[in-house]
Amino acid sequence: MLKFRGVELSGFILSLGLHLITGVTLAFFHFQHQQEDLKLSIETVLDTERTPEEFTRDLNSDTEVSETMNIVPGGPTNSAASIVINAGTSGGGGGGVGGTGGGGGGGGGVAGKIEASGQFRDPGLNVGIGDPGLPGLGDIGNDLGSAQIKGDAAAVTEGYGAALGRVTQEMLRLLRDEKLLVVWLFDESESMKDDQKEIAEQFHKVYEELGIVMERDARSKADKEILLTVVESFGEELHHITPKPTANINEIRSAINKIEIDNTGKENLFGALRRILEQYKQVAIRQHRKLVVIVVTDESGDDNYQGSLVDDVIATANRGGKSTPIYILGRESVFGFPKARMAWRDPKYGLVHWLEIDRGPESAMPEALQFDGLHERWDAHPSGFAPYDQARLTKETGGIFFVLPHEEENLVGQAAIDQRKFAFLDMKQYTPELVSRRKYEEQRSRSKLRTAVWEAVKLLNPFIDKELYIQETWYSSDPTKFKPAAQGSFDRAMRAFGLLNEAAHLLEKAKPYREKEESQRWRANYDLAYAQVLAYRVRLFQFM
Repeated sequence: MLKFRGVELSGFILSLGLHLITGVTLAFFHFQHQQEDLKLSIETVLDTERTPEEFTRDLNSDTEVSETMNIVPGGPTNSAASIVINAGTSGGGGGGVGGTGGGGGGGGGVAGKIEASGQFRDPGLNVGIGDPGLPGLGDIGNDLGSAQIKGDAAAVTEGYGAALGRVTQEMLRLLRDEKLLVVWLFDESESMKDDQKEIAEQFHKVYEELGIVMERDARSKADKEILLTVVESFGEELHHITPKPTANINEIRSAINKIEIDNTGKENLFGALRRILEQYKQVAIRQHRKLVVIVVTDESGDDNYQGSLVDDVIATANRGGKSTPIYILGRESVFGFPKARMAWRDPKYGLVHWLEIDRGPESAMPEALQFDGLHERWDAHPSGFAPYDQARLTKETGGIFFVLPHEEENLVGQAAIDQRKFAFLDMKQYTPELVSRRKYEEQRSRSKLRTAVWEAVKLLNPFIDKELYIQETWYSSDPTKFKPAAQGSFDRAMRAFGLLNEAAHLLEKAKPYREKEESQRWRANYDLAYAQVLAYRVRLFQFM
């Protein structure tokens, strides 16, 4: 038995040996183990997932007279995702009033861009907590009434039925505060006869629905004639169809059918509006009524050269502390061009003539080239917006411009056969500035990109430079006549080619400012003008 300093070591040595043998033996064995990924399962407290429902609402085009009337007081919200572009109108908003508003249905991507844009952002409100007692719907309607200032520059409708339904709501809202004197002003052009007939057929809907409301409104029992109507028409001159204001619906419909065609082809809209305001505004004030003007036309007006009359009409409408809202039922403007050409067939010989009509532009001044490489433009592409002067007129007076659909089968150009429908939500970020012409020019002059586009438009304007009219066809087969005509066209083409090069140089110099431009519309104007200048150089080269 081993001992060390009196301590037995045999048991210790035996235990140490066994552990060493076991440890060495286990060192020769290898074990592999793969750990599985940790999976986390999350269950909701709901049994099933629910898909959110989608709702759409179209403007009501029903011509049946309603037996009840739904009222939404105040103005519509300024939602960037609304198809009806409401800039603070009062009355039924986007799909909110008895089906007469616009339905929303735009794409999420574009809506996101618009919502993020400061130009279309809804105003922020700071709400202070006060008396917990809130006004009811009736109080809200009475408080707001017609106190809103800005109108609606473009409300898209599917026809006169939907537009008249919205007009009904507007009249109803205004009648909550005071009696009305309504002047209907019709365009006397031949192209409007079908429109006048359609309105006359549906006219009863507006007044009979209002009659239902008035009979049930205790405030209106004291005076049954709270709504008086005047029918006027205009061409070169203003014509009074009804001898005096009337509340007889049959007399009103008969007056619409009596409107004659003005053969001069002139539509002096703004002069007619000024005379109506001067004649009836004081009459309405003396009778304690509010004057309302409703215009039905398919042109932008012949008598407003460079805005000479529209500012005067706006000032007259808003004068005297009581504004006169002006509503217009019209067509959208031609893109970037003041004229459109409409086919007219001579009833005697059956020949087709292309007549010029005023239908634009949608901005204070043209922002697109007026030149197509050989002469002035002949296309008639719709812009998606109202003519500038009419849009600004309705906005500044608190009215609405109703963009009515039209097949445009009589207009020349590719747009006449395009079976497409504008996505007005997509177009909203390209809305033109509806400010005065003076302010418009000031804003344009502060931007080098906008100035370059404007300089290119002026440089290539065939209405100013008559040498930009190049004969394209119909040359004489007689060599003695053909040679001088061809030489003249060649010289003009060479000069136009040089102007195109100059315009291209102007736009190339402004290219660094494109990304700095805040307006999406002006960036698009620049892109289009630059592309057209390059394309028209190719067109002229092929011509030569």
